[in-house]
Formats: sequence, C-alpha cells, structure tokens
Amino acid sequence: MYEQDLKALVQKIKDTKAEFQTVEVKRSQNGVTEKLYDTLSSFSNQDDGGVIVFGVYEKNGFEITGVNDVQLLQKRVMEQCEQMEPVVRAVFTVAEIEGKNVVSAEIPPIDIAKRPCFYKGKGRIKGSYIRVGDADLPMTEYEVYSYEAYREKYKDEIRSVDRALMSSLDENKLTDYLLKLKLNKKNLSKLEDDKILELMGMQTGEHPTLAAEMLFGLFPQAYYPQLGIIAVSVPGTELGDTDIDGSRFIDNQRIEGTLPEMLEDALQFVRKNTRTKTIIDPETGKRRDRTDYPANSVREAILNALVHRDYSIHTEGKPIQLTIFADRLEITNPGGLYGRLSVNDLGKVQPDTRNPVIATALEVLNVTENRYTGVPTMRRELKEHGLPAPEFIDLRGEFKVIFRLQDDAAFDAENDRTAQLLSFCQTPRTRKELADFLGLSSVTYAIKMYIQPLIDSGKIGLTESKPSSRNQKYYAK
Repeated sequence: MYEQDLKALVQKIKDTKAEFQTVEVKRSQNGVTEKLYDTLSSFSNQDDGGVIVFGVYEKNGFEITGVNDVQLLQKRVMEQCEQMEPVVRAVFTVAEIEGKNVVSAEIPPIDIAKRPCFYKGKGRIKGSYIRVGDADLPMTEYEVYSYEAYREKYKDEIRSVDRALMSSLDENKLTDYLLKLKLNKKNLSKLEDDKILELMGMQTGEHPTLAAEMLFGLFPQAYYPQLGIIAVSVPGTELGDTDIDGSRFIDNQRIEGTLPEMLEDALQFVRKNTRTKTIIDPETGKRRDRTDYPANSVREAILNALVHRDYSIHTEGKPIQLTIFADRLEITNPGGLYGRLSVNDLGKVQPDTRNPVIATALEVLNVTENRYTGVPTMRRELKEHGLPAPEFIDLRGEFKVIFRLQDDAAFDAENDRTAQLLSFCQTPRTRKELADFLGLSSVTYAIKMYIQPLIDSGKIGLTESKPSSRNQKYYAK
C-alpha cells in the first residue's frame, strides 16, 4: 500500500464512520494495547486479506489519534503475527494525517491449502476466526473441518456404511451400472464385479459405501435419515407467510430415495407447485406452454445440490432445502463452495469436485454430463426466459441458488413485503428482530438484501450514528 492509498482509506473510514469486511481500526496510540489474534486469523482466512489501521479511535467518531511510537507498534504487531499458525507476514505503511502518524498493517490471505490460520495459544478449533461484516467470529468446527477436508482430500462419499451389507443395494440398478461402466473398457471388464465396485468406491469389504447407498440403495435414508430433500411451497414471499386460511404451506414434502429418484421427485414437486402459462403466437396462432422457471435450469440446480453437497459426518443431519416462494425458487445445500472456487468463478473455471465418485457414477448412468456446463446453462436459459440471472450465495457452511420471477406477481409481492417491513419498523427493531421477521437465519444477509435498500431509499432510518453499533435499531421514517 502506498502512502496516498492509506490516506484515501482513512478518509473513507472517516466519511462512512465504519469498519469494513477488509478493514479494522485500532486506537493504539502508545503501541498495541489489545490482542490482534482474532483479526489476524479472520483476515488471513479470507481471499482478500485485510488491513488493520492503527491511530484511529472508533469510539470517538473515528478520530485521528495517531501512533506515538511507530517502531514499537510494528514490533508488537509482528510479535503477535509470530504467534499465528501459519505465521502471518504483515506489510506496514506509515502516513502523516492531520499532523499525526497513522500506521496500516496489510494482512495477506493465507493460501487455502494452509487454512485455517489460527492463534497457537488457543489451538486450531478455538483459535480460528472468520470475518463477517466488521466482526471477527469464531469458526465453527465444521468450517475448520472444511478446510482440513480440502487440504487432506478427504473422501467422505466413500466412507463405509458399516450398518449395511451389499444386499441393501438394488441388484438391478447395480447390474445396470456395471454393464454401462464396462462398456468399451476391455481391461476393466476382465475384473470380478466385487473388485470393480471396490475400485470405483462403491464397496469396502462386505459393506457398501455412502456413495453406493445414495446411488443404488433400496432405501438410503434407513442409514442416513436426513440425506434427502425437504421441499415446501409457501403462499407468500417469506417463510411464515400464511394464506387466507392461515396455512403456512401450500405443499410440504420430504423427498427420499436414491439420488436419481430424488432428482425426479424434486422436479415433479416444482412442476406441481409452479405455474404453466399457455402463450399463443400472434402471427402463427400456435400455442406453447411456458413454465415459471425453465425446466432444464431447475434440473441443473437440483442436480448440483445433490452431487456437490457435503456428505461428511458434520452435515449428514442436514437435508437439502427446496423452497418455492411466490416470487422465487430457492435451493440450499449443506456445504459451501469447495476448495478454491468462488462465486465469481462459477461457470468460468473447472472446479475441484467434492464428490468425484458420485459425479462420475451419475455420468455413467447418463444422469449428468459432468462437463461443468450447469451454471452457463442456467444463466443462458433464464435470460432467454426473460428472468433475472440466477443468484449464487456462499454462506457459512451452505450454498444457495435463487431463481427469481420478474412479473406483476413478483412486483406486487415485493411491494407487500416492503409495506410489511415498514409497518413492523414503526417500532425500532434490532438486526435480529428483522432477520426473524424475514424468516432468515443470516442477520447479515437480511440487512444487506432487504433493509439496506430501504435505508438507501430513505424509507428506514437508524437510531445510532454508527451503522455497525451493537445497539443499532432500524425504524420506519
């Protein structure tokens, strides 16, 4: 960072009176007066790293207080960086602002194969942090595991189902798979079936693997009750909305079975709970049906959730969620994006595959092409359908795909939700109260997606001058 860059950053902090996802301020007038381990960890564990700015006092309106001893400050910061695993190498910049020295410490991102970066004194589980907004939050045990699983290339999909025998699999489905697998593979065809199943990750000794149960099991949910899909159709735009009879669900179904069976049942659920319009071409007079959402894109989204969800012990108690709202369709699967892949990379680069055995087997069964064309297909088809581009959201431990309608019904639904929010905020509300009202588990997402636009438009105000204040409440103007 150049000196002028630091000056511009400090000016931005003063103008907005806020810290950011990649910026933390510390007063530190006489040296580091507090532990930095949480921030060093969280910045190191995000792709953009972060910057700690010393000599700015947040509690006094982000006043420039300066750093009296720059050399001592740098020494103490580096001492704390040495206590991290891997060791953090901060890059310092000094600038004179308002006649006082302000110091920045740029914290570079740690390579994903070495994450999580953690404070040695607390250990990997308790000493690993993640940045959420302007806060450093402890990583969950699952988040720590996710990095470890990628680094060590754990194969959760082929862990043995010790409660089951190979007789728990559908013999006809297994035979069909083996016939298709052996086709045009002379060397593989020479092996015994048991050996082939072992090589392909379907069998361990006398027991099937999780992949085999999910692909060919007579009833996989006997061993993994939550490895299914919870599908609901709701009458409004948020969970908890009710119809005139007070019903919260138009339809509610637990979808179980093998992966191909769940794919087809989920598609049937979507067809049953979305609209099909008949459109007549004014020139030719021909009739054609038009669904709310392009069927092939819905299939790709559901298939991706089934194939790429996390099948580790940490998430085997979490089903995929398929929710149809009045204005959108959401599919959420346990497990965020795998490895180095980011939301911006989707459909542009070939990703690492969390479950290659399942993906390859479904290709053999002609269920999927396994050519990474799903996301480009969704984007193209939704555009041709006159709908907004699909939204992809990588949350803490889960991944969400959203298809939105763009018609009068969606517009009316959005207006209704705005009216409901403004009515709710006649009494000042906390972030948590707003998230609960919207039926969302992520407070940050609720504020960003639903409340901030109303703040920007002047419809909602803040009770505190500092946007990130813990005491912040939101009220309708």
